[in-house]
Amino acid sequence: MKRSEINAVIRSADAFIRKQSFYLPPFAYWKAQDWQKKGVEVSEIVESSLGWDITDFGIGDFAKFGLFLFTLRNGSPKNLASGSGKLYAEKIMVVEDGQTTPLHFHWFKMEDIINRGGGRLKLRLYPASADEDLVRTGDVNFSVDGCQRSIKVGEVITLDPGESITLGQHFYHEFWGDGRVLVGEVSLVNDDNHDNHFFQSIGRFPTIEEDEAPLHLLVSDYAKHYQAKV
Repeated sequence: MKRSEINAVIRSADAFIRKQSFYLPPFAYWKAQDWQKKGVEVSEIVESSLGWDITDFGIGDFAKFGLFLFTLRNGSPKNLASGSGKLYAEKIMVVEDGQTTPLHFHWFKMEDIINRGGGRLKLRLYPASADEDLVRTGDVNFSVDGCQRSIKVGEVITLDPGESITLGQHFYHEFWGDGRVLVGEVSLVNDDNHDNHFFQSIGRFPTIEEDEAPLHLLVSDYAKHYQAKV
């Protein structure tokens, strides 16, 4: 993705988030020069990969296959291993009309996906087989706001504003927007470097063409601009 495209996505998503009466923390608006002045007092932001995260999954067509995310809070895999400390994570996402997040599952993370407002969120679910293929027949069981539901594998689930779905581990899912949707995620600790398995061989983070300066840093930019040792 071009940096100019990423900057445009940030501006547009930020305006939409505010329109839905949701607000990001102050560090969201630090510039690159602000980050260069920060010390160890902000190391949790860097270590936990909090902040802006925009991806085209390496496909090169953000409008069709992409996702805007902002990680608000997150623990670490060490917390999960010890069973202490921050064991949870929270994200806010913007899913554009017709924009798909491709089929994937998580080995460790259990999550609730929440329609926070805007349009309707569409999902398709497949259990993962022992060899990480799709289970294509039978029923799939899941929970929407504490109510148990069952549909045929591969059928489309619709979440209206205010509704949420709970997804367990080893559960392939893809989702897209019917209209522009503000989506929340509440989960166990999030580890995007090791806990995502995509059905097709695609990337989690984009390759960036630096055609202009960053408006705000992505989590993948911290290593370049944040100088304090963590």
